[in-house]
Order: sequence, then structure tokens, then C-alpha cells
Amino acid sequence: MLVAYVRGADARAAEGAELVDVYVAQAEIPKAMPGESVSDLVELDSIPARNVPEGSVTNLDDLAGLVADADILPGEPLLEARFVDPAELAARGDVAVPAGMQLVSFTLPADRVVGGQVRAGDTIGLVSTVDPDEVGEEQDVINPVTSFAFHGVLVTKVQGVVTPNPEAEGQVEQGAGDSIMLTIALSAHDIERWVWFAEGEAASYAQMWLTLENDTTDNGGTAPVTGSTAFQ
Repeated sequence: MLVAYVRGADARAAEGAELVDVYVAQAEIPKAMPGESVSDLVELDSIPARNVPEGSVTNLDDLAGLVADADILPGEPLLEARFVDPAELAARGDVAVPAGMQLVSFTLPADRVVGGQVRAGDTIGLVSTVDPDEVGEEQDVINPVTSFAFHGVLVTKVQGVVTPNPEAEGQVEQGAGDSIMLTIALSAHDIERWVWFAEGEAASYAQMWLTLENDTTDNGGTAPVTGSTAFQ
């Protein structure tokens, strides 16, 4: 009887009240999870407008390009204030390693790291040129192939980037040949693939270039480029 009375009281309190649909976490949303990935972990719940916390998320599209600033527990409403720009986490050294992934580091000249513009929290692509030897009648024939090998790789740390000094005279720029070390997060097999390219770089077998991606990057339409297709 008590339960029925309480439920009736809730119903009477909500009767005639304006209801608002807000998203509530149904499972834990880990820190640094992209806003685009939370849809399977939340559900819409209709509650009286007067009980809606300020800044509640009513449209998941509003979280595009953002990441969770901290763990969000089951039952918590999604609040816009709990999601921030990935660069903000990176500036605090809080780029979390996605579950199941491992970290690996490598070094490239600045002109191959978008002039040193890559920062922790960014996602990058890798385009590489390899020179496979093709057996000819008299000697090996070099026919380099250039192609994207990776997209959407999370950068967790960047070392060696020149930081402008506001008190210094003149403009401080990253030198094209300056070495920049990046630490990235990849799955186990993708680390094997990445190291294959990195080892090739050291042996002058492959040449690596990085691209800086964003939420609107279009990675469609790519195809391996050879000497026979480079001018098409």
C-alpha cells in the first residue's frame, strides 16, 4: 500500500507538468570517451522540466567532437559541462589510453609531422611510400607505392615541439628537420604494422608522412599511387 501511495504521489506530482527528454547513463562512460560513442550507453528519460539539471544533454549531436571529462556513472544525467574539447584533456596530460590498446613511440622530422602542429589528443593518419623490389631480367626494378596505411590514430604525447616564447624577439618556428617524438595508442596488430613502417624508415625502405585529421576529415577516395597512376 505504501509503494502504491508513493507511486501515486509521483504520478500526481508529474501530472500536468512539462516533461523534458534528457539522456541518462545506463552504464559507466569512461573518462576521455568521445561523445559520438556514448549512444549505446545512455537512454532517454522524460522528467519534469523543473527537475532537469542545468546543462542537461537533450541532443547527442551536441557532444560531437568532445570527450568525457571524467567517469560518468550509471544513473547520472548527461551534462554538457562533463564533456570537453580533447585538447583540454591533453593540456592537462589526461589523454587516456582506450581500453585494449597499447602505446608506442616514434620520431620523425617536423616537416613530416604537419610542421609540428600535432598535439596530444589529436588523431592522425599515416601515409607511406614503400619501395618494393620487383625482379627484372637483369636487375631489381624500383616501383615505389604510396598509400594511406592508418586513419584515426590517437596521439597521447608529443615531445620536441618548439613552444613560442612571448618575450623573445621575432617569430619562433619549428625547423623542418627538427625531430619530434610522438606516442600513439594502437591495437596489438596495428602496432606490428606501424613498427613495420617505422623500421622501414630507419632502413630507408619506407618513407612516413603524418596527416592531421579532424571531425570533418573525408578519408574516402584514396588508392595506392604508383609510377603508372601518379599523373592520373
